[in-house]
Amino acid sequence: MSDDKRETDEHSGVETTGHEWDGIKELDNPLPRWWLWVWYGSIAVAIVYWVLMPAWPGISGYTKGVLGQSDRADVSRQLAALKAQRGAGEVKLQTASLQQIEQDPELQQYALQVGQSVFGDNCATCHGTGGAGAKGYPNLRDDVWLWGGSLDEIRHTIEVGVRSGHAQTRGATMMPAFGRDGMLDEPAVRDMTEYVVALSGRKADGAAVDRARQGFADQCAACHGPAGTGDVTRGIPNLTDAEWLFGSTRQDIHDQIWNGRNGVMPTWSARFSPETIKALAVYIHANAGGGDEVVAETPKAAAATGGAGR
Repeated sequence: MSDDKRETDEHSGVETTGHEWDGIKELDNPLPRWWLWVWYGSIAVAIVYWVLMPAWPGISGYTKGVLGQSDRADVSRQLAALKAQRGAGEVKLQTASLQQIEQDPELQQYALQVGQSVFGDNCATCHGTGGAGAKGYPNLRDDVWLWGGSLDEIRHTIEVGVRSGHAQTRGATMMPAFGRDGMLDEPAVRDMTEYVVALSGRKADGAAVDRARQGFADQCAACHGPAGTGDVTRGIPNLTDAEWLFGSTRQDIHDQIWNGRNGVMPTWSARFSPETIKALAVYIHANAGGGDEVVAETPKAAAATGGAGR
């Protein structure tokens, strides 16, 4: 439709463009001035950007821009500065003991930052982002430590792992699979389950407890102790508390006695430097919930587990 034949809308008094769809005609309204100025301004900014900054690709490179800006160079400088900063911190970690690190606020802060980063990348998969653990994975935020909760004990566990294959690995003692390997039949495992429930201070079947008493003395007391309080020096769980690594229900306890699950924790000595392990130990210890003395007097852990790390 030519311009001289364009129709004028009777309601708005604006000419139409000549386009029509299903009886709906398009009005030829001019663009708002503010929108045009924004558009023109955007074009101007783009042209200035092309001149100042790297912008246009070429066959063998790209336009560098008047300012010569390079994000890659900026990142390289930042990484170099970070490496230098960390290098100074690592030197201090090399010579400082774990106790000295915790007593030096500046050095402790550095160790906590490194430890948090390392924990998030390597440990959180099993222990959780906050270290609270899950069923089968130890909680690192309470005062229950199967292998000892002191700074030195935590560092040693990180270094050698638990049943990791390291020459000095922790966890030589293994929880037998009493049911699976035929050491106890199903009725005896059920009775032993009641006995363990009773050890933790919960209501249990008295007759079953009496039947299992001699079996516990014969089969379990050598590791867990006659009273079931465990042995922190060997990573033997305390069966008298309320902490359970693999679950506290009767079915959970039954399954553990039957199958004898034994936790595994990798050794990190080949992957982490001694300074990094120190920082990780400080981070874990700082976020734990209890003191070392309590752990030494009453070794708490998950019921009837071989435990990994705690």
